[in-house]
Amino acid sequence: MSAVLKSEGFDLRGWSVSRLDRVEQALTRWVAADVPDGHHHPARDALGHDAHVLGHEAPAALREAMRYAVLDGGKRLRPLLVLAAREAVRGHEPDAAHAGLDDAALRAACAAELIHAYSLVHDDMPCMDNDILRRGKPTVHVRFGEAQALLAGDALQALAFELLTPDTDDAALPAVQARLCRLLAKAAGFEGMAGGQAIDLASIGLQLSEDQLRGMHRLKTGALLQGSVMLGAACVQDRGSLPVTALPALASYGAALGLAFQVVDDILDVTADSATLGKTAGKDAAQDKPTYVSVLGLDRSLSYAQELLSQALTALDESGLDDTRALCALADMVVNRAS
Repeated sequence: MSAVLKSEGFDLRGWSVSRLDRVEQALTRWVAADVPDGHHHPARDALGHDAHVLGHEAPAALREAMRYAVLDGGKRLRPLLVLAAREAVRGHEPDAAHAGLDDAALRAACAAELIHAYSLVHDDMPCMDNDILRRGKPTVHVRFGEAQALLAGDALQALAFELLTPDTDDAALPAVQARLCRLLAKAAGFEGMAGGQAIDLASIGLQLSEDQLRGMHRLKTGALLQGSVMLGAACVQDRGSLPVTALPALASYGAALGLAFQVVDDILDVTADSATLGKTAGKDAAQDKPTYVSVLGLDRSLSYAQELLSQALTALDESGLDDTRALCALADMVVNRAS
């Protein structure tokens, strides 16, 4: 049965609400929470682990900027992809392994969101895109100043890797933690998001081919979205327990989804207004940046997004995994969203 048929009747909203509640609670606990001396840090929660987060010792202004950048806004697509991929592989492991690996997946979901948030803080600064609106509110550097925004982004990036490596007595988890750190670092670094942003900045005012544009966005946007899928898939005790096609298929799904997200983002930049987007509409054209719409045209960009959705769903069909309904529904949501 195809991924589309498997997902018919799947309640993405209901599924998302319960997962997002867990993510929001964890982010609220873990992102620079202000805890009086002598009290337990709120990250010691039902998961049963201490999160050694030193946010309560950070200067108050930095703490405020970090929380402003992360909380109360955003689609949380990356955390949802982590958790959906984790659920897709979860049925292929012993029940005894579930608790620790579910904890690792939640931490990976939050870590992916922290990396995304840090990238937005830095991208919005005057030395990059110089934007004043993000998630329907002033950008971090507008609200707190450039120096504090730079530090907040740095601190969020560091916190992401701290969350991935909590103290644990579970002998199976250190290998998983190392795998998660490597995946996230690669998605965020020179061969991922940062490298793509460097290409983006160097491309202002230039004419790019479709292949060049695709290569840039596979790094800038796609790498962290694909990485989020692979973070969830990495939360297994024994990768040998998965179907041999699972990991390559999930990587292909993530690559198609990541590119589709950027294609739709470029479409919305010219078809939606700032109030709908929650960020400045039309800024790519104003800054003379190459986009899918400027390279392919609007109609071709719309059809290309649907082609990428088909590629993502085909990859799920080939994964050999039993339950990919959430991943299927998320891909459909990415391509057919209005903001």
